[in-house]
Amino acid sequence: MSKLSRRDFLSATALTVSAAAYARTADAPNERVRLAIMGVHGRGKDLLGTLLKIPGVEITHLVDPDKNVIPKAMAVAAGGNQTPKVETDIRKVLEDRSVDAVVVAAPDHWHALATVWACQAGKHVYCEKPASHNLVEGRRMVRAARKYKRHVQIGTQRRSAAHVIAAREFVKAGKLGKVPFARAWIAGARKSIGKKTDAPVPPGVDYNLWLGPAHERPFNPNHFHYEWHWFWDTGTGEIGNNGIHGLDVARYVLGLDAPTAVASTGGKFFYDDDREVPDTQIATFTFANCSLVWEHRFWEKNGLEGEPFGISLHGEKGTLVFTPKGWHVRDGIAAEEAAGPDMQLAHVRNFLDAVRDNKPLNADIEEGHKSTRLCHLGNIAYRTGRTLRFDAETETLHGDPEANGLLGREYRKGFELPAV
Repeated sequence: MSKLSRRDFLSATALTVSAAAYARTADAPNERVRLAIMGVHGRGKDLLGTLLKIPGVEITHLVDPDKNVIPKAMAVAAGGNQTPKVETDIRKVLEDRSVDAVVVAAPDHWHALATVWACQAGKHVYCEKPASHNLVEGRRMVRAARKYKRHVQIGTQRRSAAHVIAAREFVKAGKLGKVPFARAWIAGARKSIGKKTDAPVPPGVDYNLWLGPAHERPFNPNHFHYEWHWFWDTGTGEIGNNGIHGLDVARYVLGLDAPTAVASTGGKFFYDDDREVPDTQIATFTFANCSLVWEHRFWEKNGLEGEPFGISLHGEKGTLVFTPKGWHVRDGIAAEEAAGPDMQLAHVRNFLDAVRDNKPLNADIEEGHKSTRLCHLGNIAYRTGRTLRFDAETETLHGDPEANGLLGREYRKGFELPAV
């Protein structure tokens, strides 16, 4: 367990955000940006490789409560001639005044707390998708970014893809006409995770830090690396894992804001394993002039349009279909555009441009939150088994105390989310 107390941490961050205390590199842009990466088992290690392609980036710290994943990440850093420090606790890194930004690639249940703490400490944040573990956290992240005047980018990298931007312009120009219906989906043929018993914490793992804000429970390998996605206490299911990408593209291209109603159905129909989340799910979001549907069957090899992942926008003048190769229009104007080579690199560059030169973000936390809240609302509709009526002004659900109770969460002592 960390010896850094909550009071000590808040005192440190209060000093950090003081304008008179020191001049921050990110507030006086130059060529070098110093970043720490939190979570280096999967996405964090991948983002590390991308960051090393960009001149002027210094990786100061690799942060992970599992020391066993550090060697592979250090090998990637060494390939870019970098030798970052290693920490288990993000709070120790946030005390370092020379760090300009933090990449949050930890599990979903850590996203909001790490982001808010980083903003309080004067750091900019690149946070992996989904933005938050629950809807209340997402709004808190927006407030923190605005209060502390930090750039917070969400890792929905398709917003930086040239072909997605082109599709948005195509639709805005009226070339699909009215678009009353849109759909996003994923298949993927995921394997069963089986059933596993609780076990001793592996050597080298600070399990208290890994749990962080989540409820205390015995260690189980099926709740740990990657498999945490499939449990409500740490993950957001497949709609939060991959649905966020499809739903975000649909929102972005069609200019959708908040739904008025949300319904969802599904279940664990295929696998008999430890997962809590549905392996089969359909969520329907009703907007003022459009219905948007998410569906996943992650036991199936291929989804709609013969593609394992995709988005389709159904308009009066044709249907625009996104696949991993790009997009095309069927039953309408002959139009298509191929996907570019590296949307993640473009997205990370966009974040660094904001840190260095105050340029606008392609996936600012406000937009990331609005897309992520669709995932949360879809899950709440599934868990309650009824249609939800959403009030966008208050971000609450009309006349449904049980559903409103799922908008946030309780936190373990020492890992409470600041009120901002």
